[in-house]
Amino acid sequence: MRFLARRLGFYALTAWAAITLNFVIPRLMPGNPVQAVIAREHLHVTSQAVKSLSAAFGVDTHAGIVSQYFSYLGNVLHGVFGVSISYYPASVLSVIGTALPWTLLLVGSATIISFVLGSLLGVWTAWKRGTWVDHLVPFTAFFAAMPYFWLGSIAIMLFAIKLGWFPLSGAYDPSMQINGSPQFVLSVLDYGFLPAATIVISSVAGWLLGMRNVMISTIAEDYVLLAEAKGLSPRRVVFAYAARNAVLPNLASFALSLGFIVGGALLTEIVFSYPGLGYVLLQAVENQDYPLMQGLFLIITFMVLAANLLADVAYAVLDPRTSEAGR
Repeated sequence: MRFLARRLGFYALTAWAAITLNFVIPRLMPGNPVQAVIAREHLHVTSQAVKSLSAAFGVDTHAGIVSQYFSYLGNVLHGVFGVSISYYPASVLSVIGTALPWTLLLVGSATIISFVLGSLLGVWTAWKRGTWVDHLVPFTAFFAAMPYFWLGSIAIMLFAIKLGWFPLSGAYDPSMQINGSPQFVLSVLDYGFLPAATIVISSVAGWLLGMRNVMISTIAEDYVLLAEAKGLSPRRVVFAYAARNAVLPNLASFALSLGFIVGGALLTEIVFSYPGLGYVLLQAVENQDYPLMQGLFLIITFMVLAANLLADVAYAVLDPRTSEAGR
């Protein structure tokens, strides 16, 4: 418990530092989001309207920096991130809330599938090293070496345009309304299969190689050799003794990957015109949408911290020596 309490304290301090940086950095950058909206929309506004927009964007220059900071902290605690410039007059939270489910569905499912598949393949190739199974390693590494956008473009050209097996772009059939009907679910799966497959194919090799390398070292440990000498079944030796310890390094990387899921697979979402957070982030950068960038930055930061906390808990469960070392 002391170990987890110390980690919670560290993550709370990190979250406060991230919020503070999120407040300071945009105010050090040139430009004014209010004037950017007025110029882009060709608005003719009064001085009172400018003050209202400044308050909405959280850049009220009439208030002191300390007052702005505590006001910003209060807004963050209440989930208020301001108004988006790119999607004006929509709020940052509503923009993120619209795109987040699509990113979690696509990148989240693809990351979990690639981690599970790559780890299992890594265990198998390590246990069967020296056989024909070793040929899987360079085969998967070949796809991992391909650039994301190139692999996605090839998939679109072959499976969407030439063969017509999958839709060209988007997240669902635009003629359908978003609901929980079986037809809509099938449409989402149909549109999401190709981009998800490209993510899995390009990332599974990393999990496979990482798991295989650690697994080979773990198999040579004395406790694994002792388990084999006792006559335990190969399946029990592999999963209960070797894989349980070999998966720990991969688990830390997986936790980070889960945290960065909310950032979206930027290139994949652009290639497939998928309406996730990666595409929203691109729009925010192109339009200098500081409130939206700030909101996305905080969401990604909090998710990474939460994922690392879950990894710490998993470490403590799988290897109690981790918590004992932190005492």
